[in-house]
Amino acid sequence: MPDTHEPLKFAYWVPNVSGGLVVSKIEQRTDWSYDYNRELAVLAENNGFDYALTQVRYMASYGAAYQHESTSFSLALLLATQRLKVIAAVHPGLWHPAVLAKLIATADDLSGGRAAVNVVSGWFKGEFTALGEPWLEHDERYRRAEEFIRVLRASWTEEPAEFAGDFYRLRGYDLKPKPPVRPEVFQGGNSTAARAMAGRVSDWYFSNGKDFDGVSEQVAEVSAAAERHGRTVRFGLNGFLIARDTEAEARDTLREIVAKADVDAVHGFRDAVQQAGGSTGDKRGMWADSSFDDLVQYNDGFRSRLIGTPEQIARRAIEYKRRGVTLLLLGFLHYHEEVAYFGEHVLPVIRALEADADKSAATAEPIGA
Repeated sequence: MPDTHEPLKFAYWVPNVSGGLVVSKIEQRTDWSYDYNRELAVLAENNGFDYALTQVRYMASYGAAYQHESTSFSLALLLATQRLKVIAAVHPGLWHPAVLAKLIATADDLSGGRAAVNVVSGWFKGEFTALGEPWLEHDERYRRAEEFIRVLRASWTEEPAEFAGDFYRLRGYDLKPKPPVRPEVFQGGNSTAARAMAGRVSDWYFSNGKDFDGVSEQVAEVSAAAERHGRTVRFGLNGFLIARDTEAEARDTLREIVAKADVDAVHGFRDAVQQAGGSTGDKRGMWADSSFDDLVQYNDGFRSRLIGTPEQIARRAIEYKRRGVTLLLLGFLHYHEEVAYFGEHVLPVIRALEADADKSAATAEPIGA
């Protein structure tokens, strides 16, 4: 279980894909251009954000007609900032892991050790078939992703690297310069295969939006899997944050987002992702139980219920932390304004609650006293 005395960390979804972070026709003062995102990255690192996650789409789909490629965009954001760590989402099957390891090592060197990767096993069959690549069965995609991560690690740490798997081979591969500290590896997924893989190889496990019980169940299962391999895993949770001066304002914003949903785009997204979520034997895949309203936010972000006043959101964030979440991965409707609002109004309440909790723990009467 992560140390609850460590301050909660924050990441944001980089809007490098058109259409914003909700599949809705509501006005979004968010732009997918580099100029907008460069300003956003600086704003975010000055308002309490530790990480940014650059999305990956390879073709137009579901209200996301345009997109910037994740690794090149991540490097650009790294070079525009001083402290922010940037996580590039990547797909096994569309990259060779050792080639990616070289790219990330270069980005890490240029940024002073701030590059990371999020390994996405793959849910969008249309991208693979459009590129003429084979579409593997669900658990096979996770077997490939696990080998992908093992090759990344070997490339960054072994001299020379050797690997013999079912999907990848390394024979005396010597990458130089190697990162002084191995870049962090994130992964998502909700299925049994995803959880087991996280326990074996990943540094961080990203969860789709979940309520308290859903998070607790995932933290317990992945932690147990990691413990069996002598490892620990840290946990990130997706959430779409709507912070307003009153709860009524926040709830009204959520209702408007859903009421103005792009129905055709949501249905298209649902058809693609729910075949992925339902393709597991135990039906525990991502989006397997997501409703239409849930899917208006790509990664079930409404389900985390980070919606309300700064105080309400802060208390909910602290409860997630108590249950093992180390990092909150946030999306917003109007990024520039809302990231600034977060830094000014929400983050100070979270830090105050953390300080109170630490003070209470320090003064608690010892057991048996």
